Amino acid sequence: MTVPDARPRVLFAGTPGVAVPSLDALSAAGFDIVAVLTREDAPVGRKKIMTASPVARRAAELGLHVIKANRLDDPAVSAIAEAAPDVAAIVAYGGLVPEEALALPAHGWINLHFSLLPQWRGAAPVQHAVINGDDMTGASTFLLEKGLDTGPVYGTLTESIRPEDTSGELLERLSLSGATLLAQTLSAVLAGKAVAVPQAGRPTAAPKLGLEDGHIDWNQPALAIRRRINGVTPEPGAWTTLAGQRFKLGPVTLRQDRRDLAPGQVLPTSGGSASALVGTGSCAIQLGQVQPAGKKMMAAADWARGLGQREDVRFE
Repeated sequence: MTVPDARPRVLFAGTPGVAVPSLDALSAAGFDIVAVLTREDAPVGRKKIMTASPVARRAAELGLHVIKANRLDDPAVSAIAEAAPDVAAIVAYGGLVPEEALALPAHGWINLHFSLLPQWRGAAPVQHAVINGDDMTGASTFLLEKGLDTGPVYGTLTESIRPEDTSGELLERLSLSGATLLAQTLSAVLAGKAVAVPQAGRPTAAPKLGLEDGHIDWNQPALAIRRRINGVTPEPGAWTTLAGQRFKLGPVTLRQDRRDLAPGQVLPTSGGSASALVGTGSCAIQLGQVQPAGKKMMAAADWARGLGQREDVRFE
């Protein structure tokens, strides 16, 4: 892959850590990144310390001009216009791009989206793919237009979803391979060699997940529960309630050999595989990491040890 000799001017837009590999890839490929658009500093942690986004921090390390805006209002659009980009690359920026901003770069805005469009259009494509039990996902580069992830596609790559994959692990892999795809797409677009193909097939929606999407229903089959836990890990996180308090859950394993527990019933286990089993609508699941209310995440074996031989513990 080579960048055209004219050194076209590129605006990069992105916010979370998964967008950083793309910024790095474009920088390493020699693109002239004239500005980086990212969301404003936000409170982080229990102390709510105002913190710059991962993309903003990386852009500062690279010595790039940063535009911080949660929405592309007139001042933000004016800042983009002043940067005069020939093309814009966008990866999980976290805000809508209005028509007046879409029209600024001559070559448009090229979006890297972590799905095989038109599957899983929206803010949480990887999470929905894992929860749905898809065997395959991928990434797509497409021309951004007014509709939600509806533009014609330049390129795609595929990635298998492993049974044990959390959305965080899968997204990390896609962020690395997708960064290469984005750099290749920009190079082809600027060289006049890219062909955008209209999306074909039945679209599926992947709206942003909220806290309630991580609430586990123990009447569901064990496989569906494992997929949901994996899909909401690390965000927004899986949880249940114990004695009326939220109890957070990490990834679990299936125990096909145990079908004697009622949904939500907790059974501590001992020996070499000390942990805790929980009944579901099918077989039991074995807990991995847990976080009781007011405590840090810990091994389920450590938590279960405190239960002794109690058989009256039940998740709600």
